[in-house]
Amino acid sequence: MATWGHLGFQDSASPLMEQLIFFHDHAMVVLILITTLVGYMMASLFFNQYINRFLLENQTIEVIWTVLPAFILIFIAMPSLRLLYLLDEVNNPSVTLKSIGHQWYWSYEYSDFFQFEFDSYMIPSEELSETGFRLLDVDNRAVLPFNTQIRVLVSAADVIHSWTVPALGVKVDAIPGRLNQISFLINRPGLFYGQCSEICGANHSFMPIVVESVSVESFLSWMMSFKDAE
Repeated sequence: MATWGHLGFQDSASPLMEQLIFFHDHAMVVLILITTLVGYMMASLFFNQYINRFLLENQTIEVIWTVLPAFILIFIAMPSLRLLYLLDEVNNPSVTLKSIGHQWYWSYEYSDFFQFEFDSYMIPSEELSETGFRLLDVDNRAVLPFNTQIRVLVSAADVIHSWTVPALGVKVDAIPGRLNQISFLINRPGLFYGQCSEICGANHSFMPIVVESVSVESFLSWMMSFKDAE
């Protein structure tokens, strides 16, 4: 049986996702208040006996029900615009990851250090371990340090893809011939799963994304071990 926790967002792992969840809750409170008010007014109209044959217009109430929704829209729009600018802001990234979408897998490049790259394929179900997640686990994860400003450059080699990790509040299109960027900060260690969110072909749902968040020390050790393995 589904619990309430399964009906909402994934647990936040970045300040941007926290802000997205706060904005969602803010908008839902406004919608619930509007729905309640309109429902109460409709019920009162249906079930009362009041009539006025000579009432043709009432400019006062028309002004009120025009101005009041305008203020409500401003009340929703201002946090929305603030969040929109926060999502596009890039603040002095310490690590840059380049993600390239292919049919149907992702390639990652770390150009800040040793200029190395690798491909990330979904693990087939028959090769998956008992602790793995079907259609979500990959053979090579994108390892990133937490509490560090990250920039991801996203592009594609063939068709349009979309690099999406819901727990991080990240969703950016990968377009051939175009370089898009997104910036975020991961605030806790863990594994964060995503999938291509663009209908990019027959195996569209078989190119998952796994971001492994580790400490800076573990990240540097991983990079050195990766370099030594080459």
